[in-house]
Order: sequence, then C-alpha cells, then structure tokens
Amino acid sequence: MSKRLQVLLDESELEEIRRIAARKHMTVAEWVRQSLRASRADEPIGGVEAKLEVLARARRHAFPSGDIDRMLAEIEAGYLARSRP
Repeated sequence: MSKRLQVLLDESELEEIRRIAARKHMTVAEWVRQSLRASRADEPIGGVEAKLEVLARARRHAFPSGDIDRMLAEIEAGYLARSRP
C-alpha cells in the first residue's frame, strides 16, 4: 500500500528539482522516489554493534595470509603487466 509523504521546500529548491527532473524526462515525484531509493541504498544495514560482532567473530579465525609488502608488490606488478600493450 502506498503512503503519501509531504516535504516542504523553499521555492528555489523546488524549482531546481523541477529543472533536474525535466532534464531527465521524469516527473518531480518519480525523481524524488528514485533519489530517496538511491540514498537508502547507500545507508549501511545493521547497527554498529552488529558490525563489531562480525569483526570479533572474524578475528577468532586464523586464515593464512602472506607478507603484506610482498602481496602489495605482486598486486602492483599485476597492474603494471595489464597496462603494457
């Protein structure tokens, strides 16, 4: 079920949004919906406590790893090899 949301804007803000929406061949309402969806997608999911718990659980494992300087050198060498013709 859809719900209505009312947002109060200064006239200059609304006019700018109208221009942007028109440039994109969209209604203001559709531009606002898409902008809100994009903004929500950028928000992290879960709270700080949940993230800290995930990190704490990961630290309890002993995963094999190489020397960081060697790994970085190998990554850089791979980039250089790809950039050569």
